[in-house]
Amino acid sequence: MVQAADHLAPALEAATHCPYCALQCGMVLRRGEAGVTVQPRNFPTNRGGLCQKGWTSAELLTSAERLTTPLARPRKDADLEPVSWAEALDRVAAEIRRIRAAHGPDAVAVFGGGGLTNEKAYTLGKFARVALGTANIDYNGRFCMSSAAAAGIRAFGVDRGLPFPLADIAEADAILLAGSNVAETMPPFMRYLTEAKRRGGALIVVDPRHTPTAQQATLHLRVTPGTDLALANGLLHLAITEGYLDKDYIARRTTGFEEVRRVVAEYWPERTERITGVPVAQQREAVRLLAEAERAMILTARGAEQQSKGTDTVSALINLALALGLPGTPGSGYGCLTGQGNGQGGREHGQKADQLPGYRRIDDPAARAHVARVWGVDPDSLPGPGVSAYELLDALGTPAGPKALLLFGSNLVVSAPHARHVEERVRSLEFLAVADVVLSETARLADVVLPAAQWAEEEGTMTNLEGRVLRRRRLHEPPPGVRTDLEIIAALAARLGHGARFSAEPRAVFEELRRASAGGPADYSGITYERIEAEDGVFWPCPAEDHPGTPRMFLDRFATPDGRARFVPVEHREVAEDLDAAHPLYLTTGRVLHHYQSGAQTRRVKPLLDAVPEPFVQLHPDVAERLGIAEDDLVRVVSRRGEATARARITDTIRDDTVFLPFHWGGAGRANSVTNPALDPTSRMPEFKVCAVRLEKLEQADAGVAP
Repeated sequence: MVQAADHLAPALEAATHCPYCALQCGMVLRRGEAGVTVQPRNFPTNRGGLCQKGWTSAELLTSAERLTTPLARPRKDADLEPVSWAEALDRVAAEIRRIRAAHGPDAVAVFGGGGLTNEKAYTLGKFARVALGTANIDYNGRFCMSSAAAAGIRAFGVDRGLPFPLADIAEADAILLAGSNVAETMPPFMRYLTEAKRRGGALIVVDPRHTPTAQQATLHLRVTPGTDLALANGLLHLAITEGYLDKDYIARRTTGFEEVRRVVAEYWPERTERITGVPVAQQREAVRLLAEAERAMILTARGAEQQSKGTDTVSALINLALALGLPGTPGSGYGCLTGQGNGQGGREHGQKADQLPGYRRIDDPAARAHVARVWGVDPDSLPGPGVSAYELLDALGTPAGPKALLLFGSNLVVSAPHARHVEERVRSLEFLAVADVVLSETARLADVVLPAAQWAEEEGTMTNLEGRVLRRRRLHEPPPGVRTDLEIIAALAARLGHGARFSAEPRAVFEELRRASAGGPADYSGITYERIEAEDGVFWPCPAEDHPGTPRMFLDRFATPDGRARFVPVEHREVAEDLDAAHPLYLTTGRVLHHYQSGAQTRRVKPLLDAVPEPFVQLHPDVAERLGIAEDDLVRVVSRRGEATARARITDTIRDDTVFLPFHWGGAGRANSVTNPALDPTSRMPEFKVCAVRLEKLEQADAGVAP
């Protein structure tokens, strides 16, 4: 029997967390006659700060563009029309049964999101494996964290974005930040960097653009896109030749160094400069700053990771950290800056194609047996591993691929690489159901759209970038006609004959998650809602209620069988798509201060849209002069896969062989119409961050083709 959600009386205020990035800033929501207001709170992550997105986050709660009733198409060529919840859910369940009967359980796919609560991520994974019996589930976090996760697992035995608290960063004497513009992507994080600098610490930024973050750096390494791995190997070469190795640490706490030493011997400084564009003097200074610091950190983000060699790139940077004795040393270490709000927790509990709750492998018989006991099913009934996100999307509607897709918390036709192709695949489905807050670009293609609750209208937990499990608290119920994702999934499970196995009440789901994760790498079994509230969050792993949690990992041993971290030898290789005469510029993509991910939310918040109303392309003045492009001209960015149209922004803060395009828009300005879906062989991460393009100034006759 489906358990109803716990509908509490509306509160006048709620202490909760921002709905956007993985910093998960603490905030207080208050209801009054003027509506819902936002105030920051002095939570350990943001210490009273918020960015513009956080300050305006409540505006979407009352947006005129919110979905408040289910929509469905009476037939494929008809428009979406309002229907009742019973009609909508019956239609989804009927289509699932029809397609499974005709093509088997793997013909129905599920795609989730890194913004879903732990409870929803867990339930979605369980729903796919138990109610649908499909192996075809993955999520948009595959596009975000997978390379760092894969590298972390093979070096340390487990992946947690930051294996130390954020507060440690402010105490560091040197920080190398590779591929992140945190000044725009998570502004309150910058205070940790500025505090470190105020104490005399050094900040080294690796980025092809002189971003607002790089402007704060002690040393900016303006790397050629796609060459971060060569730079990391070159820095390790210098650490070895200039006598900076922590030999005692390497002997006591690691294995595999000698093979890595042989590989990086080929990355002498002059060769590294030729590959990366980073001058030898800057390479030497970067190594000196890191090695001579008492406490040093190496942090990576999407710029280094979203490459077809992203896993190896992160491994190269981890090798450098290990050679200097940083991981597992108090005040030092390696960490990855998670992007999405629950990018950490969302990948721990079953949304990924190869994982079960607690960060267990789905092909591990012991893991299958443990989770099956919690779920009350036969381990043999659980499907095996599925394919990764892009491979799943690429297979949609094909003879051997899924014929139906259930989508929660993602806007695929804007956020996926080679987006025009992905849109074609989505359109080819027999059936698409989307649960969302607004009618996103992907929801507009759906056969059934289910209006979902927002963060202020539901309870649950999130896990931020430092592995701290947090409480999301409800201010008030969703508007009439809107349901939570847990209610939607439970109602569908009931229609498919599995109602007794699914709850729509977040606390009940979390209690089951605790049991399912027990004994796994990401063990939440000792975490309760009460502890989270009393302790400002609890760090996993936390295997018992009397366990203090684990703010700092690896202090005594790594999570490998022998307790030692592993060096991994990796070689630089060219980007999947290099420059040629027809495509002479590198394109890199990313976020801007006022928008988030596909922009489905922030483009509907007036102050944010007013600040940046349309896409733009950054290009160097020399490129602009050569092509006759002036500021604000409409420019077409063309790759081998497609094109995007945007306004020119001319700046010398970018390399003269590189252009930058933010990815927050659909339509003519969709950056991912251009990006390359080439996959990392280990993580299956697409190469979002570098592809070959050319720029074309739009002639007057084309000027109507605005973004």
